[in-house]
Amino acid sequence: MLTVTLYTKQDCHLCEQAKADLESLQGKYPHRLVEIDIHSDPDLLKTYLLEIPVVEIGPYVLKYPFDSQKLAITLGAAGDRRGQLDKLGRDDHLQRVERGGQITRSDRVLYWVSRHYLALLNLVMLVYFGLPILAPALMKAGFVVPANAIYTLYKPLCHQFGFRSFFLFGEQAYYPLEEADIQGVMTFEEATGFPDLENPAGYSRFEARNFVGNETMGYKMALCERDMAIYASIFLFGVLYALSGRRLKSLHWALWILIGMGPVGLDGFSQLFSQMQWSWLAHILPYRESTPFLRVLTGGLFGFATAWFAYPSIEESMSDTRQFFVKKFASLPK
Repeated sequence: MLTVTLYTKQDCHLCEQAKADLESLQGKYPHRLVEIDIHSDPDLLKTYLLEIPVVEIGPYVLKYPFDSQKLAITLGAAGDRRGQLDKLGRDDHLQRVERGGQITRSDRVLYWVSRHYLALLNLVMLVYFGLPILAPALMKAGFVVPANAIYTLYKPLCHQFGFRSFFLFGEQAYYPLEEADIQGVMTFEEATGFPDLENPAGYSRFEARNFVGNETMGYKMALCERDMAIYASIFLFGVLYALSGRRLKSLHWALWILIGMGPVGLDGFSQLFSQMQWSWLAHILPYRESTPFLRVLTGGLFGFATAWFAYPSIEESMSDTRQFFVKKFASLPK
């Protein structure tokens, strides 16, 4: 038997007329009617507020205006389609029919995730950039083992160079290389007493990666300045997106490239290639070391723009998932 879904609301005379028309066709086109009040779910309300009554019959959707004749044609088409599929007996069709007739644990899990995905994403981002902040706090408190565990956990994810990381509980918030040419701050070489990091005979950058700090300098975060800005800004957008009621539209891809990819790529790659010590490139791109300000600015723009580009698309997909399960749950016995 066909299942017909009628999206409706209270005090809707057009919905009542559609229901009456469906009842009048029950003898010729047997079906089971499922009524769903669009006020029962915010996604349904947003989707159908200006369109009800809406009737779904298999893959066919009728939006007002429609009459009894259109309903009859659609019921007939859906019935013929269902009959042909049943005759063919394809395994995928039979499996879909079987799955559609029961509510599984995975259905409930997927529905729960579709409703709470944004809170989960925000929690993941909070933990992801929160643990690197916790590492120096643990070092300061004398909990060296758990602090080192965090540093080790993030090593595959970030270079962790001390001269490109923020420090807590020390004299300065950062200790840049001398090449960054930032006035009024102690450089990493001066603070640590290490030789010139650009000198092959001097202190290795890999050793600088393992340097976590000391009582005087403070202790570095487990992610570099740029990465901290990226994930903090993703979290910030997630919070703002939640406060907006998830109504923001996705950032256009061209703006994402211009605002997000452009500045971080220009700052990061120009620094990288300028330090390759290629003589032919030195005339075009002189040696440069970025600054904490530029790393935070470009990283923040990249993270915020990326989240703005991606989160509304995720919401669109999750909204479809929520509506699917609302319909499925309503159509099956409690």
